[in-house]
Amino acid sequence: MLGKALSVAKSPTTTPNYQDGRLIGLHVDNWDKLSHARKHTGRRRLCINLGPGTRYILLGDVDIQNVCRTVREDHAACYPHTDDLRSYVARGFPLHCLRIRLDPGEGYIAPTEFLPHDGSTEDQQESTAAFWLGRWACGAMGSLV
Repeated sequence: MLGKALSVAKSPTTTPNYQDGRLIGLHVDNWDKLSHARKHTGRRRLCINLGPGTRYILLGDVDIQNVCRTVREDHAACYPHTDDLRSYVARGFPLHCLRIRLDPGEGYIAPTEFLPHDGSTEDQQESTAAFWLGRWACGAMGSLV
């Protein structure tokens, strides 16, 4: 297991900035430290809601490669970051968000290095999530890293 996170109740987003304690909101992960050209090849995140409450995954509808192509002239040489996403939104480009409900025991596999995302417990009680990173062949579970 990569990690486990307890998310407080009624939180619109759940990922903390460990330097100042504030919530960071929609973001992209950077576990694999991939360049713009390789960002789509990052490991996938497996997340299971351990409960007791329901939680949500929030997913943005534009990937970080497209974000960087929009906001950076040097996108081919960049290492995409959440700051690029913030610049994209600050400049008025559209970012829609899908919210998917996860009851206790449910989970997801998502390309969190590639898609803007966060968790949420909005209007719900506290919830704990367990996370893994890995590469899984289509239709089969592979190794967890």
